[in-house]
Amino acid sequence: MTSEHPRITIVTPSYNQGQFLERTIVSVLDQHYPNLEYIVMDGGSTDNSIEIIKRYSKYLAHWVSERDGGQPEAINRGFKLSSGEILGWLNSDDRLEPGGLEIVAEHARRFPQAGAFVGHGRLVDTAGRQTGRTRRSENLSFERFCNWLSGGDFMQPSCFFRRRAWELAGPLDESLYFAIDLDLWLRMARQVPFQPIDALLSTSLAHPAAKTVASRHLMTVEAALVVIKAGGVEFAKRPLEEMARSLARYEAMAQRILSLPLGHVGWRIARPLLRRREREPKIR
Repeated sequence: MTSEHPRITIVTPSYNQGQFLERTIVSVLDQHYPNLEYIVMDGGSTDNSIEIIKRYSKYLAHWVSERDGGQPEAINRGFKLSSGEILGWLNSDDRLEPGGLEIVAEHARRFPQAGAFVGHGRLVDTAGRQTGRTRRSENLSFERFCNWLSGGDFMQPSCFFRRRAWELAGPLDESLYFAIDLDLWLRMARQVPFQPIDALLSTSLAHPAAKTVASRHLMTVEAALVVIKAGGVEFAKRPLEEMARSLARYEAMAQRILSLPLGHVGWRIARPLLRRREREPKIR
């Protein structure tokens, strides 16, 4: 490792994401960062992912394609293979912005006391249109992470951390599905300072198959449970109450439809609403 260019490890977990994977890989390699360690952990894909990985294999420090227990296990295994001083993971439908790793390295030099570094992130749709962007926050404390459900200040691909922070707070909880990053940030924020970076570091793609798009309510529940486990019960109450009110409208709407003189037509309209209510998590 050099003081000017500390080794940065990026781990990309992927499973059957061939339609997005190449763009992700290229966004990392096009950083042209001189001390990059790039690791791709594939979960045994059956699409064209392996073909894509092999195409870039000479630029990768490691790559694996075998069945695993899911995203957090793949990331944990990737970090076990790593030797970087600065770590981060990039999902296979996200990408780094040009020059992002140089900016992270610069802040690592300027702020040696910081254990993690957080830049801006943006969200785009499948047509490339920007649909959201995070704002800069100077307050990246444990309490701020507990209040995550009221509006997070950054996106996971724009967060990088020192190895010592990972050793103190990691690994990822492999029993989680949605809130693996929030759980790590809560543990890490108790151990090391987070340093904000006033620059765009990554872009995340919102598409129908993305788990955070497909299961918004389930994500809220798991994130709330993570916050409660960390001691933030009061922070979790309001988002859960808001979600409960949102879900209640399905039943109310269905009952109003059934009260109309529509016969079987009314039932056919109301039934999907009631089924959706049953599929959603029940908040008590």
